Amino acid sequence: MSGDLRLLHVHAHPDDESSKGAASTARYVAEGVEVLVATCTGGERGSILNPKMDRPDVLENITEIRRKEMDAAREILGIRQEWLGWVDSGFPEGDPLPPLPEGCFAAQKVEDAAAPLVKLIREFRPQVVTTYDENGGYPHPDHVMCHQITVAAFEAAGDKDAYPELGEPWQPLKLYYHHTFHYERMKALHDGMVARGLESPYAERLKDWKPDPENERRITTRVECAQYFVTRDKALLAHATQIDPDGAWFAVPLEVHQEAWPTEDYELARSLVESELPEDDLFAGLR
Repeated sequence: MSGDLRLLHVHAHPDDESSKGAASTARYVAEGVEVLVATCTGGERGSILNPKMDRPDVLENITEIRRKEMDAAREILGIRQEWLGWVDSGFPEGDPLPPLPEGCFAAQKVEDAAAPLVKLIREFRPQVVTTYDENGGYPHPDHVMCHQITVAAFEAAGDKDAYPELGEPWQPLKLYYHHTFHYERMKALHDGMVARGLESPYAERLKDWKPDPENERRITTRVECAQYFVTRDKALLAHATQIDPDGAWFAVPLEVHQEAWPTEDYELARSLVESELPEDDLFAGLR
């Protein structure tokens, strides 16, 4: 498969495609791979995380604004993007946790919520699919549900007896989980800042973060993409309600990112082709 390569990222909210795997996305687009992002929800219940955008007029129109932000990020990354049509569940807080909002994404049955993704996989026919691990990357109910429906759809899309009304079967060949915010990467960025005499934004966090060798060993695939961090950052900034240009996302200078940790990291969770681990390419074994 040297020419007709397709990559599907499945994300919970608009902005996730830019904060997780965006530089490797930009690399694959530059190589001629067709990349599609499936966004499970519209991010309707997401908090406004940029103080400059925390205004009544923005809050009143958050659904439309987040769609426009996604449009801008899509153009920057050079990808296609489709909405799966589910409603943001919000991030429940409190003890005990409040119930999920009625009708939200995370309250759906997995087999129902996976249906539009199965249809999209059969239409787009990707060889490679990415999503989050079983913990969602972090415990947002939409991220956990995103993991669950992606695993279910990966298995069902190629099964002629599953969802027969949703098109001809297509079996993706590799399923990956993003591993973005892991200890080794955070420590490398911290050390890179300290070595330059700069204040690290991760100092306090690392004090209480114990190394987790077992989790680090889950990473099978490191995609070199430092030259595309600029594109990643532009896509992030397109999500102005979520990303403060003066905040934590940009506290580490670009050159420190590029030198200290020049890859984006993945776990090969399921594969129907042979490839030698560790990998440096999501399409290892396919080209």
